[in-house]
Amino acid sequence: MATNDKKQIYFNPAQQKVIARACNTTVVVGGRRLGKSHGIVAPWLLRNVQRMPGSSGAFIANTFQQALTRTLPGTLKALADFGYIRNKHYCIGRRPDAKWHFKEPIIQPENYDHVMSWYNGSLDYIISQDGVGTSNSLTLDYGAMDEGKLLDYEQLKTETLPAIGGYQGYFNKSPYYRSKLIVSDMPTTKKGSWFLNYEKQCFPDLIELIDGIIVRMYEIKIRIQIEKNNAPKYLFDEYKSLAKTLAKTRRITVDYNEFSSLENLEVLGESYIKQMKRDLPPLVFMTSILCLKVKTSLDGFYNNLKESHYYSAYDNSYLENLEYNLDKAEEALCRQDGDLDKNEAICIALDYNANINWIVAGQRQGEKLRVLKSFYVKYERRLVELVTDFCTYYRYHNRKEVIYYVDSTALGSNYAVNDDDFASVVENTFNKNGWHVQRVFIGNPMKHNEKHALINMGLKGQKGLIPMFNKPNNEELLLSLEQTCVYIGSNGFRKDKRGEKLVETEEDKLETRTDGTDAFDTLYIGMNNFPSGSNYYSGLVSSFG
Repeated sequence: MATNDKKQIYFNPAQQKVIARACNTTVVVGGRRLGKSHGIVAPWLLRNVQRMPGSSGAFIANTFQQALTRTLPGTLKALADFGYIRNKHYCIGRRPDAKWHFKEPIIQPENYDHVMSWYNGSLDYIISQDGVGTSNSLTLDYGAMDEGKLLDYEQLKTETLPAIGGYQGYFNKSPYYRSKLIVSDMPTTKKGSWFLNYEKQCFPDLIELIDGIIVRMYEIKIRIQIEKNNAPKYLFDEYKSLAKTLAKTRRITVDYNEFSSLENLEVLGESYIKQMKRDLPPLVFMTSILCLKVKTSLDGFYNNLKESHYYSAYDNSYLENLEYNLDKAEEALCRQDGDLDKNEAICIALDYNANINWIVAGQRQGEKLRVLKSFYVKYERRLVELVTDFCTYYRYHNRKEVIYYVDSTALGSNYAVNDDDFASVVENTFNKNGWHVQRVFIGNPMKHNEKHALINMGLKGQKGLIPMFNKPNNEELLLSLEQTCVYIGSNGFRKDKRGEKLVETEEDKLETRTDGTDAFDTLYIGMNNFPSGSNYYSGLVSSFG
């Protein structure tokens, strides 16, 4: 520990396995609150920092926002629990003060803007794939990849993995030289599943050998402590021999693990698991809590929806000016959205129900409809709260104007609100929050077969706007779109909406049903077929009547 005060730290069984094995390549696919940052990333980082003083490592994240709001906070909290103090044992985003007497790194950084500097000269670069703190021109001795399912593997192969090479002369004898740590919950897409291939490189015989050596070395250590000066010399020789074998084996071994959140049950308690089962969509619970592999079927109403329709876009200018003040990073709201045109109106469409209400928001960019973000509220929270949530998130938007696409279902109905119809409640709430509403009426709901053809031609890029989805801002909406099926009823081809009226259960959450997809449909039809609703859409000629 960094301080003289000893403190007991609890590590759950999963964390103990990973820490003890200490293989050169470690992959942990773990459920939420397994303790990945506290019990895996932080100990792994400290091990490399201390065993390779003066080395250069890296945190690799998909976005700078992810690094600031998810990766670093948990890791820094763990370091504090272990006795390491910021601006005493390490600092971030600045050159260490001379009064701290930090040792010099082996390779000096060009600047310290996105660097974590340690007391013994070690460095950890904070690298994000959206361009902040890139790995270009870096030479790294190790790298930790958090939330691996979000990383772009092609970019990783091209830019970052080649950088994890180091200089042969310094640490090539260490089993931790060129080490990699990959942590994530279970992916649900092919693109996010790249690290699952490490399972094929994990050989049980090598893992068993490492486990056996660790147990034997522990037995020897205990016996030496008991016998003290009377311990036979062969025990010391055996211990040294085992240590060399262990180091060599660690250097060539891949440790692949899949741990559910139940591994941390002693800390979380049964009530947390039960609550997650109640609160999370079934697919999210299966992957993010139970850590089960699930195949998501894209054959359905939106059968041409592919991973290529998903993107992430961050504007890091606000975050970069925070000087690693992690508390303020939580207040970024729409300021972190790189796909938002802050000087143009936001197009919206809603779906209205007694138990769940949705807003889906988008803007046009060329021939693409960018679905910026979706919002929903349930039960006692109704349309007023939904619109208020939208206004809160977009309170830093320069142009407080929405283009509100309305079909006949929004008029004359009020079961989700009060005496006013849906459209009036929505418009009045926006006005009270200082927003101007341009209402565009698009008529009666389109027939299901026509809607299916219209949207899927757009998804294929054959006709009309091409839908693109900001994946981090539309998690539940995308789950719904991916799982929406079709059926042939008395009126022919239809979107399967039969589950909407059922009572919500732990296995069938409201937010993963088709309500949100209906809001998306309305937005797409409005933006594609009624471009006159926005003055900056005037150049688009609708391909549909």
